[in-house]
Amino acid sequence: MRDRVKRMFGKAGKPLDAMVFVNSVEPHLDQTFFYVTDVPSGLFEGCTAVAFPDGRVEMFTSELEAESARAAPDVNVNVFTTRDDQAKQLQKLLGSSGKIGLNFHEITYESFLGLKKEVPQGEWSDVSEAIRRTRVVKDAKEIERLRAAGRIGTKVAEEIPKMLKVGMTELELAAEMEHRMNLHGAAGRSFGTIVAFGAHGAEPHFSPTDTKLAKGTTMVCDFGALYQRYCSDITRSYAFGRPPADRKAIHDKVEEAQRAAFDAIRAGVPAKEPHLAAAKVIDSSPWKGRFIHGLGHSIGLAVHDGFGMNGRNEELLEEGMCLTVEPGIYVPGVGGVRIEDDILVTKKGYEPLTTAPRGYLEVGR
Repeated sequence: MRDRVKRMFGKAGKPLDAMVFVNSVEPHLDQTFFYVTDVPSGLFEGCTAVAFPDGRVEMFTSELEAESARAAPDVNVNVFTTRDDQAKQLQKLLGSSGKIGLNFHEITYESFLGLKKEVPQGEWSDVSEAIRRTRVVKDAKEIERLRAAGRIGTKVAEEIPKMLKVGMTELELAAEMEHRMNLHGAAGRSFGTIVAFGAHGAEPHFSPTDTKLAKGTTMVCDFGALYQRYCSDITRSYAFGRPPADRKAIHDKVEEAQRAAFDAIRAGVPAKEPHLAAAKVIDSSPWKGRFIHGLGHSIGLAVHDGFGMNGRNEELLEEGMCLTVEPGIYVPGVGGVRIEDDILVTKKGYEPLTTAPRGYLEVGR
């Protein structure tokens, strides 16, 4: 973890005495707390991590999760009994620290006010951009976890066609997909599973309902596995029975757009280029303007972990970034198709982290 911490301080662009990462209550947990501690399990609500320029990390935890804290590699663990006790320990540790970096992107205002009270001499500054730029390029341990999360997503995507049956609801399919993720080694889902039948597929972030599956229906299944805190994010679109003929043409066009995006990905390319390559394919088709979101996003400890690939982002892709590539076509009142995969950016291209079949498939004919 020391190398991660040193890289964050190196990217801060200014001298700092410390960086402080504070958790509130779920879902207001700073994933950078887990990035610098690599603690294997637990929520650590109300806990704090303090990092120093030499790479040292001090963790402050209650007895509730002290055992998990002690399993964290290369971290000094401080156990507190009450919030006042934690405040006193922080005051003692940071008493001589002047310039302190905070992750403004994640810290709650309540937590910030608490820190100002506990460490009144602190000169607080925002280092969220340095954190983002550090976390967006993965180290070897992170990549292995993302590969494992991707393998789980791949297995479940391959199994979805066998799960489908007339009359099952979107909620039932989502539950079965999440169960299969657990069976394949996931600790849980990395975000709320999306299952959208028929016209519901025209809404990219649809929440599943009790709508039932019928013959001639298309669907979008977007889901992700959580493996040792790291996320996968994969989408496959299927046809159940034989839908109207244009559905296959839509699917084929999205698959073509994804291939065009893949061809544009390599280290040194602006993040906008793969998006523009995919958009060009779709906008030259009858579905011009129906690709309504960015091509993808970085992925890691959070499912949206740093930046998005859209038509305006000039940020250069770097070797070690892990991204989703997810073009789609959405037709209100009809439905949608999205095909999404996770990839690792390499010097000359990319490594796929999810590999389930992408082609058009009519299930249950």
